[in-house]
Amino acid sequence: MSTLETSSIGRQQALGSPLDRADGRLKIQGLATYAVEKSLDNLAYAVVVQSTIAYGRITAMHTERARQSPGVLAVYNHESGLTIHSAKTFGEGGAAAQAFLPLQDDKVLWNGQHIALVVAETLEQATEAAALIETEYEQQPPVVHPTHPNAKPETVDALTIDWGDAIPALAQAEVQVGGIYTTPREYNSPIEPHGCIAHWQNGSLTLWEPSQWPGGARQVVSEWMAIDHEKVRVISPFVGGGFGCKGGIQPHSALACVASRELNRPIKLALTRPQTFTAFGGRPRTHQQLALGANRDGLLQAIVHDSWNETALNDVHKEPCNSVTALMYASPNFLSHHKLIHLNTVNPSWMRAPGENPSAFALEVAMDELAWALKMDPLALRLKNYAEQDPQANIPWSSRQLREAYQQGADAFGWSKRPLEPRSLREGRQLIGWGMASGTYPVRRTPGEAQIVLSADGSIEVQSSGVDIGTGTYTILAQTAADVLLVAPESITVSLGDTLLPRAPVAGGSQLANLLTGAVHKTAQALRDRLITLATATEKSPLWQQPPSALSLADGYLWLSNSPGLRISFAELLKLSGREKLVAHQDTFDKTASEEDRNKADRTSTMMLPPTDGGVSAHSWSAIFVEVAVDEDFGTVRVKRMVGAFDSGRVYNPKLAESQWIGGMVMGIGQALLEQGQIDDRDGWIANANLADYLIAVNADIPELTTIDVGKPDYLATVLGGKAVGELGIVGVAAAISNAVWHATGKRIRDLPITQDKLL
Repeated sequence: MSTLETSSIGRQQALGSPLDRADGRLKIQGLATYAVEKSLDNLAYAVVVQSTIAYGRITAMHTERARQSPGVLAVYNHESGLTIHSAKTFGEGGAAAQAFLPLQDDKVLWNGQHIALVVAETLEQATEAAALIETEYEQQPPVVHPTHPNAKPETVDALTIDWGDAIPALAQAEVQVGGIYTTPREYNSPIEPHGCIAHWQNGSLTLWEPSQWPGGARQVVSEWMAIDHEKVRVISPFVGGGFGCKGGIQPHSALACVASRELNRPIKLALTRPQTFTAFGGRPRTHQQLALGANRDGLLQAIVHDSWNETALNDVHKEPCNSVTALMYASPNFLSHHKLIHLNTVNPSWMRAPGENPSAFALEVAMDELAWALKMDPLALRLKNYAEQDPQANIPWSSRQLREAYQQGADAFGWSKRPLEPRSLREGRQLIGWGMASGTYPVRRTPGEAQIVLSADGSIEVQSSGVDIGTGTYTILAQTAADVLLVAPESITVSLGDTLLPRAPVAGGSQLANLLTGAVHKTAQALRDRLITLATATEKSPLWQQPPSALSLADGYLWLSNSPGLRISFAELLKLSGREKLVAHQDTFDKTASEEDRNKADRTSTMMLPPTDGGVSAHSWSAIFVEVAVDEDFGTVRVKRMVGAFDSGRVYNPKLAESQWIGGMVMGIGQALLEQGQIDDRDGWIANANLADYLIAVNADIPELTTIDVGKPDYLATVLGGKAVGELGIVGVAAAISNAVWHATGKRIRDLPITQDKLL
């Protein structure tokens, strides 16, 4: 269990104040202990061996030299009899990231698949022994590119969206634009690579795992190991970034678990950075054919959209590229299909704003093209087609401050000074361009629980199995409790990331902050009421038999409102009442929820509510404005400045929200200009599977970034009025940059990333 105390800023820094992150100082000082840093006696070290072909079967694996290598405890492969049972995947209503189970047969389905595991006394010994293993294969021709003749698109009927009569309406439209918009394979690349420590003891297993979802990981481990759920404990004290890839537990953790059971000692397994590119998937390649039809005044008449994403040969990941297309603008006619193409690749997975991110790229670039075809300002075109309600669900928005985002973002950026013609601005040999785009992300909701414990010494502890993935959960939960109990946030301890604590769903889909603040707020209210009741019911209390409504509470004391001299501290009250502690436990479930429902919310994906639940459509919104400079001679692109205006409803901590928005904008710059997996079409090898060759944005790439909060509390969306924050920041950024590059150069780039070769 990980425990943090908030920094000392005072009671005025409750919910809504820009409190510093409670875990910030620990991380800066190197005192935050991550999962693989857990110190255990008799710890052994495991190293994964991966395939070097993309498709076929293993005909022989020579492990003798590895087994005889110094310090080696075991070498496991598909012939070792390590049984890992199937776990239900997220898409099937479970929690596993993928259906693939390592070392269960001789089949190889992608280059980089786990095919062996070496366990030794030290990491160095395990690494050396793993290099001694020689594998022979019977290869088959792989399908690693979506254009391969054997790559057959599979239509996902559930992702077809259709209203009106879009194809005839498009044909009859006075103005038509569109094209093919593509995004490459992208990788999450968190600063903390994946790794875990598994400890099997007397039929139970404890797993230290950097997880966005300890409850889901616990469920999957129990399914893998075929043991009772209660015999698994998952501990995830800190997560050094995930951006989706730690939302579901990955197959390497299954190897650590079964090896620990076989050897009856704790096992540490940490993936190398190159292994993280093929041990689990990032964002898949996407392809969108999008056409917009409008009249001469700029009103949309039809949207026709056909898209696909790559997925694994025997597994499924859906990256629905029509997530934003069907939502952002009012159009009387709409048709969209989304398909999957199965390839010899590790199964792709979630990466910040999955679906919404590529969807917004295509739509927002196409809208820019339509604006130019109409000789219309891109912002004016968007306002012209502003959707007053959800065009797909035909229900009202819970709130939509997108007009305010457009206005305030444009004013801060100086958008009104933008010339319509491309190549109109320059600074010497630098072509200057201004572009903008819209963004959105849904408000997803899953119920959960919280507990607050008041101890005899007056200390207060907030407890939840939910995690802090670097977004500030430790901080805002202390602020939430402080807001109700009227104490300083620094006096509240927050414990997270342990499945022994109250149940919580995945920290993904930008839902956890809204869920846990709601649960903690309700629990704090219950604790406050219990304190007041206890003060009036304890005979030796100075507030005995006083009307509960006449009592006040703050700073660790209760008192009679019209007679402040009659007061008692929380600690003294517990002492007088003979209690060691006072506990409040509340949740955000429906009153009719069963124990099975509560377990499902903690362990599976089945309890997550869609953004349209409750008769309104709940989403966050953004407007992104970008200035770029393109070198006329070399085609290099630099982002000079960016303004993002965001409607995330009520913001619980402005400093943390700004950090999340900026983080998304930074990732958007990397997506637009740098990131792409280089895949060898012959054998599926990832040629740039390292942080030297897989380029992500660094400090030198990032200009002045300005964020503007235009949100208002939205109590139709969530209990305390907040909406999605973390995923929203990246949506639309790549499109805004692409549009700015067009404005600078007159060249339209529909294929990410925007590199020199595409501009020269």
